[in-house]
Amino acid sequence: MQTLDKADSKLLDLKVRLTEVNDLESAASLLNWDQATYMPPGGATARGRQLATLKQLAHEKFTDLAIGQLLEDLRPMEASLPYDSQAASLIRITRRDYERAVRVPAAFMAKLSSHQTATYEAWAKARANSDFAAVRPHLETTLELSRELANFFPGYEHIADPLIDFSDYGMSAASTRALFAELRGRLVPIVQAITAEPVADDACLHQIFPEAEQLAFSLATIERLGYDFQRGRQDKTLHPFMTNFSIGDVRITTRVQENFLGETIFSTVHETGHALYEQGISPEFEGTPLAGGVSSGVHESQSRLWENMVGRSRSFWSFFYPRLQAVFPQQLGQVSLDTFYRAINKVAKSLIRTDADEVTYNLHVMIRFDLELDLLEGRLAVRDLPEAWNERYRSDLGLLPQRDSEGVLQDVHWYGGQIGGMFQGYTLGNLMSAQFFEAALKAQPEVPEQIAQGQFGPLHDWLKTKIYQHGRKYTAPQLIEQVTGSPLSIEPYLRYIQRKYGELYAL
Repeated sequence: MQTLDKADSKLLDLKVRLTEVNDLESAASLLNWDQATYMPPGGATARGRQLATLKQLAHEKFTDLAIGQLLEDLRPMEASLPYDSQAASLIRITRRDYERAVRVPAAFMAKLSSHQTATYEAWAKARANSDFAAVRPHLETTLELSRELANFFPGYEHIADPLIDFSDYGMSAASTRALFAELRGRLVPIVQAITAEPVADDACLHQIFPEAEQLAFSLATIERLGYDFQRGRQDKTLHPFMTNFSIGDVRITTRVQENFLGETIFSTVHETGHALYEQGISPEFEGTPLAGGVSSGVHESQSRLWENMVGRSRSFWSFFYPRLQAVFPQQLGQVSLDTFYRAINKVAKSLIRTDADEVTYNLHVMIRFDLELDLLEGRLAVRDLPEAWNERYRSDLGLLPQRDSEGVLQDVHWYGGQIGGMFQGYTLGNLMSAQFFEAALKAQPEVPEQIAQGQFGPLHDWLKTKIYQHGRKYTAPQLIEQVTGSPLSIEPYLRYIQRKYGELYAL
């Protein structure tokens, strides 16, 4: 009993220390959120310093030798408990994070954070002016820092491996390339078959829809999906994202185009999928490394599941479309549900990833993934990135960006993060979303009818029970196997695409 009490005391000490680290990281996240939403331009320089300070302090606290010693002392306790118990999982996941973090100097984390803040501001201006040259020097430094970060982890086969592993634990450049090649080989013929036919008419989406009404409808919609506004809020930003400062404070952002209805609705539902995941994590994990998503792929699976499998389904709009027509009677009063449904599921080759349809979307991700690897390998210089980007869009999608803002500047990831590991999670998430949704329908065949009646609780509860509540307890492969009974596969996604778009486009 004395040994157990001693172990419990050490576990409590670990939790206290981890909560302090989490508090610092949450404060940094709050400053990042403010920078992307309300911060005046004049605050950029100080914000970079503030974030660097917080990141350095958090890193120093987490890599303290005392935490390493506690993790060693707790090995017997971990071994004596069931693998998926809260205590064993906390020790295991913290050790994995700790062993990775101690390889990276705190000073480097501060330098990287400060640079990312400055680069984000430079990108925001460059994007507005469609001027890649203005942000190019920043991106060249980002590439140098990304390589430096990767080199803290020797022994990998590819320089991108540790960067991919940060976001999608267990994945590598080789495994991702192989998966993408298999998917691409099966997907391209479907894209070609659909785009060979006349595209669906989506003119009904390209009218004037006042911002206030769009936002009000979107907020009412996601509240019905299960987003808890007592633990969240929505704000506008340049590039939509979800962020959280605790399980009780999970925020989303969106952007609005008054001349395109799809932007606000679907970006809002997308980010809500991320938020439902975070709000659904067990409260017992608060302030610890368990309180988060398993990986970028699993996280993205939830945003894509709610955005596409639910939000672009006929069942969803059977319920919501009359309500949308009531908000926009002049624009949509004479537009049938069938016309609207085909419009929101229009398949067409396009330049912008976030506007891409379900069928072509992964081609955008693969282009970015390949370019990341080329940059890290040194086969592509940052100065040549716009040309390489444009050439890939010409060869892969038959389109040529006319300006940087619709080309290499469209995504924030390289300008607010790093180069490497930034994009593979989107396609992994698409694959997982179909596999999870297929499992949900097998367990609850009545879900489509419930959605058509505006009842989203049963699906939400199933996802919370099977995925959300567990936080980071399991790895992505473990979770997929546990929830679906099979390892990750491209087949459920292809079945979903072929069934839905085969019907829409008479393939």
